[in-house]
Amino acid sequence: MKDITVGDLKAIKVFQDVPDDQLQWMIDRSKHYELPEGEFMTTPGEPLSGTHVIISGRIELYRIQNNAKLFIAELLPGTVTGSLPFSRGKVGVAYGQCTELTQIMTFPVELMRELIVSHYELTQALVIVMTSRVREFTELEQQNEKMMALGKLSAGLAHELNNPAAAIVRGSVSLKKHLLLQPGAFKKLISIHLSPEEIELINAKMLQIMATKDRPVLSMMQRSEREDQILDWLDVNSIGECDDIAENIVEFGITEDDLEELKSKINKDDFSPILLWINNNLTTERMVADIQEASKRIADLVGSVKTFTHMDRGGEKEVIDIHVGIKNTLTMLNYKLKKANIKVTEEFDLTLPHVKVMVGELNQVWTNLIDNAIDALENQPDPELRIITHHDKEFVKVSICDNGPGVPAEIKNRIFDPFFTTKSVGKGTGLGLDVVIRIIKQHHGSVTLHSGPGKTEFLVCFPINS
Repeated sequence: MKDITVGDLKAIKVFQDVPDDQLQWMIDRSKHYELPEGEFMTTPGEPLSGTHVIISGRIELYRIQNNAKLFIAELLPGTVTGSLPFSRGKVGVAYGQCTELTQIMTFPVELMRELIVSHYELTQALVIVMTSRVREFTELEQQNEKMMALGKLSAGLAHELNNPAAAIVRGSVSLKKHLLLQPGAFKKLISIHLSPEEIELINAKMLQIMATKDRPVLSMMQRSEREDQILDWLDVNSIGECDDIAENIVEFGITEDDLEELKSKINKDDFSPILLWINNNLTTERMVADIQEASKRIADLVGSVKTFTHMDRGGEKEVIDIHVGIKNTLTMLNYKLKKANIKVTEEFDLTLPHVKVMVGELNQVWTNLIDNAIDALENQPDPELRIITHHDKEFVKVSICDNGPGVPAEIKNRIFDPFFTTKSVGKGTGLGLDVVIRIIKQHHGSVTLHSGPGKTEFLVCFPINS
């Protein structure tokens, strides 16, 4: 192992302007050692033993997130890391594993106060290292926080899109099969002879059925009873070959009186093939309507994504309806809400004036607060999320409230601190609420926490014209 000299430290940019006597003081009081390949210099949660200077070798810095290894950085010779003057960090936040034989010089944390009091230039050099490290780590964690949020939203969105996409595929296949069966009904229809008046009557009846939007909303039991009544009527009138006719007739709100009226105006022998033809048209209409509804769902989801991410727009403030962003956020997180069986209650003040905000940034606020509430409600009985908006003079107030276990009293004062998280390793970076605070401060507003068992409320308040 190499003996470390003042010249060795002077070769490191951090220490270039530090007086020789201070560097020698640091060398004399430091621990000098080597770690073999595979050995850990630091691990998450382990107390920091001091300021580490990498003399030779390499160390890989990484975290474990969602059971996957997340690379952070590679520490090369000349790197200064570990505990630094005025740093609030007391424990490791990542794994530091040697990838080859590594020589390290560690200045003990117990002598940090003496260093600060007696060695100004050395302290200044190490403080510069700390501020640079905080900035770089913050940028990395913010990016990581965004990627985690994007991953959650992507998973939920993929699930939400999968249902209507599958419905379109099923509907198109069924429609194709149905259309292949149409020639048989058409043959029966053209074999009968209808007068112009009868054709006009049937056509008018068909148009009336298709145009009716006020269709009955029935429970499963009511629908089943209505279908049984229609089947009885069809049986009495010797109408067969229509397995789904009762279902279609009930779906489109056709009554026995409607059928009797049609029957009374058409030749008895012609009624069955005409009803069969009408039923085939109704079946086609239902299939097309299902495909349209699924397509609209996909279009709505894509529209929500576009609005949520604020695509095609700059970062300037815009005047918007604040409820649009909240609703789009709920749409984006709908999969998590449904998975956790959370009841969502919206108490929106629809008289609220439009607000001037940075839309994309504000959507990050709603995402972080709602996502935190969902996590807090995990495995809770009768979970409920309440979102309340109201107007208070020149201010908008938005309350995100859940009936979870609450925030423990001992950590309430730290909940907004950067990197503080109550989630397990790999599930959070501790920047969610820090992001919320920074964005709302940009809007000249405030975020306050009120929490107790059974109720946690984050109250966001900012000026209408911020």
